Amino acid sequence: MFQITARGPRAEIEAAWDHLAWTDPSPAGAVDAKEDTRLTWRLDAYAETEEAAKACIALIAEVSPNLNAAIEALEDRDWVTLSLEGLPPVRAGRFIVAGSHALARTAPGKTDILIEAGPAFGTGHHGTTLGCLLGYEHVLRTGVPGKVLDVGTGSGVLAIAAIKTGAQRAIGTEIDRQSVHVANENAAKNNVANRFRTYHTRGSGNALIQSTAPYDLVFANILARPLIGLSGEITRLTANKGHIILSGLLTHQEPLVRAAYTGRGLSLVKRIRRDGWSTLVFRKAA
Repeated sequence: MFQITARGPRAEIEAAWDHLAWTDPSPAGAVDAKEDTRLTWRLDAYAETEEAAKACIALIAEVSPNLNAAIEALEDRDWVTLSLEGLPPVRAGRFIVAGSHALARTAPGKTDILIEAGPAFGTGHHGTTLGCLLGYEHVLRTGVPGKVLDVGTGSGVLAIAAIKTGAQRAIGTEIDRQSVHVANENAAKNNVANRFRTYHTRGSGNALIQSTAPYDLVFANILARPLIGLSGEITRLTANKGHIILSGLLTHQEPLVRAAYTGRGLSLVKRIRRDGWSTLVFRKAA
């Protein structure tokens, strides 16, 4: 495993992130961008081989030639799990997301979600997951959704939050088989396995997902490009008066994603920005 790191102005880091994330196929297995200091931002990308890492450097240089990206070889360890160990609980409105050791010390009256350190995305610490939980807090003001679809569910944290606040049923989708296993395991750990199940499928291309539609709430915390590409399908699967919570997009990508959904008759009812990432909450008309 190789890590590619670059630091520089926000605009250049975001341009590099955008280029790596939207290149299909991308040589990077994962890409992240975040504020490093008051004046600089940091880009982290991970590649399986040195050749792929050098391809990442080349892509960064195409759009941000002033960035000095460096490659570092990592030991053969589960770096995702190691980076999550010991993280503090995440508080998002009524929700607290944490491992078992931290949940034992949480305050009463909160909705606890048990997510241990693991290889699937979605511990609540990332700005996109936190934004989705806060967006869901806004949706709950209008009522509890009956059926929920979570596209790109990762750890399953969002669907679990919905079930724990009264949703009748949730279905998750994942293109990564390991994440499917993790999400279903987390459903069992949170005692919601009888109402939440994740399936290995791309987008919503599954007979069960289609037959269970429409959904009162659809989560999609993925990336801007697939969010735009799935706008028609997600809108069709959403019930009248239902909500859609989208994230995985940088703030400068908001206009394109917003246009894709408002162009299908949806109304933007909430926008949340955290750490350079945006979460958009839409509602479908009656």
